[in-house]
Amino acid sequence: MGAMNQTIIDYYRCPANVGDLRLAGGLSNDPGYFRFGSGTICYGNSASGFRSQQVSSSLYDVLADVRTGDGGVRLPMDPDEIIENLRFERYWRSGNGTGGRLAHHPWLRSLYYWLRPFLPVDVRKHLQRVHLNDWRNIPFPHWPVDRTVERILDRLLVLSMKAQEIQKAPFVWFWPEGARSCAIMTHDVEHLAGRRFCSQLMDLDDSVAIKSSFEIVPERRYPVPDALLEEIRSRGFEINIHDLNHDGRLFSSHKHFLHAVERINAYARQYGARGFRSGGLYRNQAWYDALEFFYDMSVPSIGHLEPQRGGCCSVMPFFIGKILELPLTMVEDYSLFHIMRDYSINLWKEQLATVMANHGLASFIVHPDYIIEQRARRVYQTLLEHLARMRDERGIWIALPRDVDRWWRERSQMRIVGDEGTWQIEGAGKERARLAFATLVDDELTFAIEGPNDPTWSRSAERVSE
Repeated sequence: MGAMNQTIIDYYRCPANVGDLRLAGGLSNDPGYFRFGSGTICYGNSASGFRSQQVSSSLYDVLADVRTGDGGVRLPMDPDEIIENLRFERYWRSGNGTGGRLAHHPWLRSLYYWLRPFLPVDVRKHLQRVHLNDWRNIPFPHWPVDRTVERILDRLLVLSMKAQEIQKAPFVWFWPEGARSCAIMTHDVEHLAGRRFCSQLMDLDDSVAIKSSFEIVPERRYPVPDALLEEIRSRGFEINIHDLNHDGRLFSSHKHFLHAVERINAYARQYGARGFRSGGLYRNQAWYDALEFFYDMSVPSIGHLEPQRGGCCSVMPFFIGKILELPLTMVEDYSLFHIMRDYSINLWKEQLATVMANHGLASFIVHPDYIIEQRARRVYQTLLEHLARMRDERGIWIALPRDVDRWWRERSQMRIVGDEGTWQIEGAGKERARLAFATLVDDELTFAIEGPNDPTWSRSAERVSE
């Protein structure tokens, strides 16, 4: 069986000899759920134990079947398959009952979007609450933050380091100039009222020196004046494409998708947009190769409160073919205000704290349409002020999506060269990169960053071997 080291290398950008992961035995042909250590749920095939069709407390733990020897790790699963199943949400597509009802009935979704312009807002909110009323009972992904993919990768690195008796492994830190984590603010402009509020929203963002991206619906919803696009660009904000007409049908069939994508790609060229987000976060990652964008922002980490359930179970960017995915990791403002009926930033603060503690990407959607009224606007202003404090006090990098895309692409081509004591980073953008070390302490990883003019700091990772 061939080595499966690339999974670790792609994530950490560490030397190729850090891990020797190999498959132990033949995989099953009945994919299902199992565990890879306490609290880490996987979906796919395995070479040991049994697989369940539902998430339960009695899932088989394949970690007990991992074997080490001769400096290598023999795994009863293929980590590439498992991680891709999570990122592509194949566990949801398997029909295990975690998907949203609207997503499974295209005709019902089409009827709703046809009626939507005629429905009062209070009626829409009521229908959505009814549709999503079971969200607290969904066992997987884990609410309110799920980082299953990163937990798997952390565990693989721990196993590899223990097998090779390595205490310290170099890698390229996740964010430029030693930033502890990253945040992006995005604004999906859904209606004419929201479009008219964009200038004031830019004023709000500028009040705390935060630049954001505006996702524009190019057809039917509202006119898109050149003056608005020029104002967004000239003020240092970003323009991205938001679906085609936001009718909920973009992914209704592959034929319809390909037809619509021709116009979507044309609008991207016209607007100079590098990023895309679908309406309602409907998605099918297997079709993304038709999109002519650098990055996508349509995949939630947790889809409990979205019309299409599921989630990629990650708080880090990842590639889907040539497209970089910037997953949505924070609850949407509409869901917070109108589904959960929470007019505070408490949940956002909780999610942000967890993402920051695990060096992830905190990505927000705040619609101009839904913060026009004073109560919601005050909540958003409080969020902006909190983010500004985290930037100043905790070193979070608040960036435009296009800047995150450029950095992550550069980092994906960097490599560590040298030997013990003389490690260096090579590749375009290396001047912004920082050398980091993962240290193994009692089956835990701690991370430390080194670099010119940057204080070294360390973080205790969550325990990866219980």
